[in-house]
Amino acid sequence: MSLSEPDHELVVAELGREPTTAEAALFENLWSEHCAYRSSRPLLSAFESGGDQVVVGPGDDAAVLALPDPEAADAPASERDADDYGDQYVTFGVESHNHPSFVDPFDGAATGVGGIVRDTMSMGAYPIALLDSLYFGDFDRERSRYLFEGVVEGISHYGNCIGVPTVGGSVAFHDGYEGNPLVNVACVGLTNEDRLVTATAQEPGNKLVLVGNGTGRDGLGGASFASEDLAEDAETEDRPAVQVGDPYAEKRLIECNEALVDEDLVLSARDLGAAGLGGASSELVAKGGLGARIDLDSVHQREPNMNATEILLAESQERMCYEVAPADVDRVAALAERFDLGCSVIGDVTDGNYVCEFAGAGKGDDADDSDAESEVVVDVNAEYLADGAPMNDLASDPPAQPDRDFPAPEPSLDEAVESVVSAPSTASKRWVYRQYDHEVGVRTAMKPGDDAAVMAIRETESASESAPGSAGVGLALSSGANPNWTETAPYEGARAVALENATNLAAKGAVPLAAVDCLNGGNPEKPDVYGGFKGIVDGLADACDSLDTPVVGGNVSLYNDSVEGPIPPTPTLALIGTRKGYDAPPAALDADRAGDSELLLVGAGGADGGALGGSEYLAQAGGTDRFPTLPDAEGEGLGGLGDLVASLAAVARHESTLATHDVSDGGLAVALAELVTDDAGADVTLPDRVAAFEETPGRLVVQTTDPEAVAELTDDLPVLRLGEVTTDGTLSLSVGDDEMALDADAIRELRGVIERELA
Repeated sequence: MSLSEPDHELVVAELGREPTTAEAALFENLWSEHCAYRSSRPLLSAFESGGDQVVVGPGDDAAVLALPDPEAADAPASERDADDYGDQYVTFGVESHNHPSFVDPFDGAATGVGGIVRDTMSMGAYPIALLDSLYFGDFDRERSRYLFEGVVEGISHYGNCIGVPTVGGSVAFHDGYEGNPLVNVACVGLTNEDRLVTATAQEPGNKLVLVGNGTGRDGLGGASFASEDLAEDAETEDRPAVQVGDPYAEKRLIECNEALVDEDLVLSARDLGAAGLGGASSELVAKGGLGARIDLDSVHQREPNMNATEILLAESQERMCYEVAPADVDRVAALAERFDLGCSVIGDVTDGNYVCEFAGAGKGDDADDSDAESEVVVDVNAEYLADGAPMNDLASDPPAQPDRDFPAPEPSLDEAVESVVSAPSTASKRWVYRQYDHEVGVRTAMKPGDDAAVMAIRETESASESAPGSAGVGLALSSGANPNWTETAPYEGARAVALENATNLAAKGAVPLAAVDCLNGGNPEKPDVYGGFKGIVDGLADACDSLDTPVVGGNVSLYNDSVEGPIPPTPTLALIGTRKGYDAPPAALDADRAGDSELLLVGAGGADGGALGGSEYLAQAGGTDRFPTLPDAEGEGLGGLGDLVASLAAVARHESTLATHDVSDGGLAVALAELVTDDAGADVTLPDRVAAFEETPGRLVVQTTDPEAVAELTDDLPVLRLGEVTTDGTLSLSVGDDEMALDADAIRELRGVIERELA
C-alpha cells in the first residue's frame, strides 16, 4: 500500500508534518476509489433520493424506507402522502465484491453476502432477504464456469448458514467479464422507528465497543485492492486482500445485534467492511462531527504480533463497531459473551481529532504482556480523513450508437428460437437458485424463477379472517442489468434496465417504492470507459426519475479492468415495490381456462421498439442494430414511466388475469416459451423477426378472461392480441412466412443448458 504523490502532498499540508505509516495507509484506503468515489461522486448528483417514504437516504450503511399501509400499497408513490405510510420500516442496500470474487470466488462471494447483511444490521434491522446479480464470461469457457460455480457455492453456503433467504437476482454471461466477474449483492431488512440506528456518533464521552470475531490479517488493503485494475497474477499476489468468512459467527452476531437493539443499548453503529476498524470508527465519528481516542492494543485479535496498521486496516469479517453509553458497557459485554462473541472496549468518542494509540501489547493469544509505553500512531481530523479526498476531473468520450447490420443469411426460425431460448443468459437459472434456501423465515410468497420475488411483510388485524395472501403488504423485489443493452447503448440501455426491473415488479402487481444501484465500470481514466460509465449513470437517473422512484443508496465499483480489457458498463439496479396482499399471478399459462381466455401483449411500444440492438438474437446470430426506441421517448401520451408501470401492475392485480410475464431478455420468443407448461401452450402469430426477438422493456404477456377490462386499465397503451392459449403444451409460433413449434419437453431441454452442463 502506498499513498500517491498528489495525495501525500495534500495530507502533509493538512497535518503540517509527514504522516505516520498508519496514517498514510489509512488515507490511502479511505481516499481510494472504492471508499471515496473520487471519479463517480461528481456524477451521482443526477439521482433523486427524496420522498415521503425515505426515512434515511444515501450516505449511511443502508437506506431506510417507511412501508405504506396496506390500503395504500397499490398506489404509485407519487399518489401517496406522508399519512399513507405506517410505522413499519424496511432497510435496503447493495454492495459489490468483484475483485475478491475473481481471486477467490468462494470466499469473495461469501464475504460479499456477510458485508451487506452487516450493513443491514447496523441500521437496527433484521435481514430478511438477499438478491444476487452475477456476471461472468462466456459460459462455454472453463474459467468462467469455475468462477460461476465458486461464487454460487459461496453465496449459498453463507446465506444458508446465517438463515437469510436468497429470493432473487440475475445471472448474465458476456465475454466482457472474462477477466473480471461481477458479484453484486442486495439485502432487505425489517425495523421500525423505535429500533432505528444510524452511523452518526452521538456525543463525547460515549464508549466505542468492538463486538464479533477476532481481528486477523485477512483482507489487508482490501479497499485499495478494489480500486485497481486486476493484474495477470492477481489470483496469487492479491489473495491476502480477500477476506475469509465465518457464517456461523455472523449468525451469532445477527442475534446479538438484535438483543442489543432490543435493549436500546446501541447509540450508533457501523459494520467493519472496507478499510476495517480504521474505516468504520473514523467514519462513525466523522458523521457526527466528532473525534475518537482508540487504544489499538485493546482490540481482540486472533493472530500474534499484529502491528498498528494491520489492526486498523484488516478487513476480518463478522465485526461491528458500536457507540455505547458508559453505563451500558457491561451489559453489552454480557450479551456478547452469551452469543460467544469477542468484545473489546476500544476507546472513547471525543470532541477532538481521531487519535489511535499503540504499544504493541495486543490481546492476541500470544500477545506480549509487557508494559510497553503507548505511542500515538494516528492523529488526524476525522472528517478530513473520511471525507476529504479530492474528486477527480476526468475526460469522457460519449459512446456512439451502432449501425444497422443484420446477419446475412439469417438463421431459420427454428434455429433462431432454439439458440435464443437455450442461450445461458436467457436459459433457466434453476441450477443457481435451487442451491439457495429461499424459504427460511417463512416470508417468501413468490419464489425465485418468476419475474420478481414477493415477501409477505405484515398482516392486518383481520388477516385471520381473510383469504390467505390477501391481507397486509407484499414486498416485491427485483435486481439485475443486461450487459448486451448497456454495451450497445449505455444511456438507453441503463434506462431499459430500470424499466425492466420495474416491469418485473408490475408483473406481480407491485409498484416501485425505491431503488438502490450498484454502478460497475472499467478504468475511469480511459475517456471511452468513463464516457460509457457517465452514460449509465445518466440513463439510470433519468429512468428512475420518470418512474417516480427515489434512488436511496448504492455502491460504485470502478477499475474493473484486466488483461482481457474493461467490463461493459453495468448498472445493476435493485428495486423494491409494494402491493396489497401477497398473491400474484404466476409466469405460467393456465390450461384450465384456455377456452375462455386470450393471450395479450400489453405495454408501451406495441409489438416492438423497431430494432434488435442489444438483443440475445444478435448476440447469437451476429450483426448489429440500433437500440430499440424506449417508451415515453417519443411522447406516447405517458405522464412518465411511472404511469406505464402502474397500469401494468393494475392489469396484473385484476381478477381476470390468470398469468403474467414480462418481455425482456430474448424478446417475445423467450417470454412465450417460458409461459408454456406440460398442459398449457400458445399459438401465436407475429409479423416479423424484430417483433419476435427485440427486447424493449415495459411490456407484459397477459393471459386474461376479460380483454376489455385490460384495455380500460391501460388507457392509451397498446393492447395487442397475440393468439390462443391451447391445451397441448406446445408453443406454435408463426413469424411472417415461417412457422415452428416446440413442446414443453423440448423447451425444458433447451432452457436446462446450465443445469445439464454442470450436473
